[in-house]
Amino acid sequence: MRFQILILLMYVMACSPKATETVAIDEPQHTAQDSLLLSENEMKYLRNIKQLTFGGNNAEAYWSFDDEMLVFQSDYAGWGSECDQIFYTHWKTDDLKNNAPQRLSTGLGRTTCSYFLPGNETIVYASTHLGGDACPPVPERRTDGKYVWPIYDTYDIFTADLEGNLLAQLTNEPGYDGEATVSPNGDKIVFTSMRTGDLELFTMNIDGSDVRQVTNDLGYDGGAFFSPDGTKLIWRASRPQTEEEIAEYKELLAEGLVKPTEMELYVSNVDGSDLRKITDLGQANWAPFFHPSGEKIIFASNHHTERGFPFNLYMINLDGTGLVRITENDTFDAFPVFSNDGKYLVFSSNRNNGGTRDTNLFVAEWIGD
Repeated sequence: MRFQILILLMYVMACSPKATETVAIDEPQHTAQDSLLLSENEMKYLRNIKQLTFGGNNAEAYWSFDDEMLVFQSDYAGWGSECDQIFYTHWKTDDLKNNAPQRLSTGLGRTTCSYFLPGNETIVYASTHLGGDACPPVPERRTDGKYVWPIYDTYDIFTADLEGNLLAQLTNEPGYDGEATVSPNGDKIVFTSMRTGDLELFTMNIDGSDVRQVTNDLGYDGGAFFSPDGTKLIWRASRPQTEEEIAEYKELLAEGLVKPTEMELYVSNVDGSDLRKITDLGQANWAPFFHPSGEKIIFASNHHTERGFPFNLYMINLDGTGLVRITENDTFDAFPVFSNDGKYLVFSSNRNNGGTRDTNLFVAEWIGD
């Protein structure tokens, strides 16, 4: 869900790293590859960038608890995918340019939002395969010009091992269940569900028990992540306010659609208390993830442009102050996720794609504050 929503929005709207010597943060030593792929401003935050994938749309890469693996979704036809499926890689050693990674999803339906579970031997992800073997259709371009995204009611959340064997089905409610991510403590999952008639956040234990509702306000709540200490949640949300906005939101939702072009970032405690809005930038602010300190948020945004793209990465303090721009790509940067040890950042980008619309995964050392 998180991937499809804004990769499409952008289009409509308009080898293994080796150990390096320790260097001072204020005097980073950049490689020749850096000079090809990173702008001068980006080199204030990133170095030793490595491109992991080389074709198709690849996104939502999330770290194993030991930071040795990444699990992600891809629709790359070269790996036999007709629509998004789940794969994983040992990112330091695998050569995904010449070798296909292990697929962990069934190969049926459409999948999204995978995440490692404690022990690094199992994952959680959402899939529509119980609703049919084929990829569910994407909406045709609307005559009213609205960009919309489908809320597939056949999405449910499953667990699987690293051989691709399904282990358990964690949700079994009518309607959409997806966007599951796991607490750094390894005890909780946060996900988005339509079970109340609106797109709200819920938490559950990693075995699917003890489901609790987090959000209650009208609008789409999704793409949530836990803070490093597991006590808070950060997510994106739409909040229709006027009668016209509310009517539009409800009408689209009744059609199984949502318009994801106006979103801001919100934070709360895991139980939903102390809910606060962090951004008020306009347009689409999304894919937030906590900085290792727990005091900042990195996220993707197109607020700096009226035409709807490019998307770039920004960082902001948890209190909404101190907005800084991290990347300066002319097309699309999104899905930034810090490794558990805080040393690396993985993200998706259209850079270095030969002028195609391919979106690839990149890992870089993080040298910012």
